[in-house]
Amino acid sequence: MSEEQTPIPVSLASSSNGRVSGKSWKAPRSATFRTLCSTGHRSRFDERMHKTTKHIAVKKLETELKEEKHAEKQRRREITSERKKAAEERRRLEEDKAKMGARKAARLRRKAGRTKKING
Repeated sequence: MSEEQTPIPVSLASSSNGRVSGKSWKAPRSATFRTLCSTGHRSRFDERMHKTTKHIAVKKLETELKEEKHAEKQRRREITSERKKAAEERRRLEEDKAKMGARKAARLRRKAGRTKKING
């Protein structure tokens, strides 16, 4: 039996498609750095997506906090306005009560025969 020999892989120099320039005086080239490209596109796609998901989560949290703060302010305004309305209603009722008391007293004075003209 003959042994089957597998070909031994030859290591290639790191260049495009494993090709190496035969000219020793030429430096190997690398991809150009695109400075005109925006900074967002210079990073890898998954890094950008990770960054945007983080940004979206932060924005969502910010909006929730703002809504809570706004709801708290609105609740305090409601309580204050209700208190003002209640105080105004009490003041109005007191005035009506005083007015009614004055009218009743005037009625009783007239009944007794004492009028403004007489008592001055």
